[in-house]
Amino acid sequence: MQNQAVDSIEYELTYLAKSLPANIKSVTPNRLKDIYIPDTADIHPRLRLRKKGNKFELTKKVPLKEGDASAHTELTIPLDESEFLALENSSTKIVEKDRYNITIDGYEAEIDVFLGDLQGLVLIDFEFDSEDAKSAFIVPDVCLADVTQEMFIAGGKLAGLTYSDISEELSRFNYTKLNLEN
Repeated sequence: MQNQAVDSIEYELTYLAKSLPANIKSVTPNRLKDIYIPDTADIHPRLRLRKKGNKFELTKKVPLKEGDASAHTELTIPLDESEFLALENSSTKIVEKDRYNITIDGYEAEIDVFLGDLQGLVLIDFEFDSEDAKSAFIVPDVCLADVTQEMFIAGGKLAGLTYSDISEELSRFNYTKLNLEN
């Protein structure tokens, strides 16, 4: 089954981090390199090429309802390294981050600590198995603001930007740069 495409519905909420959980330093992150296709500036790309350690995949994400980023279909196709390398230069929209999978207040979370030009940005994603579970979610204290519907924070929109490019948008939420030393 490893080489077969996986089609699923994903329910998620994305938050700017107010702080990092105390136990994050005990978790080994996964280094992710995401490449968004196409690299046209005026649209949010729906295709994402990902390198996660020595695993490679191509994912297409489409919202269930236009304008709602909290629920979407996701079709993921596993790739081998040669396929990834053949596609890698198809776009300049690249994001690199360390992802920490951690439990926060009983919820499984993905904490993305951005690297390079976006260093200082930390997002926390929570995924749910249903709309009801998403609706019943109680926001943990480490979360600053729900940015699920904010287009500027979507991966394909962040790709190729710098922290200073998004700092004005972040200031609307009183966001303060974070890193593992905070």
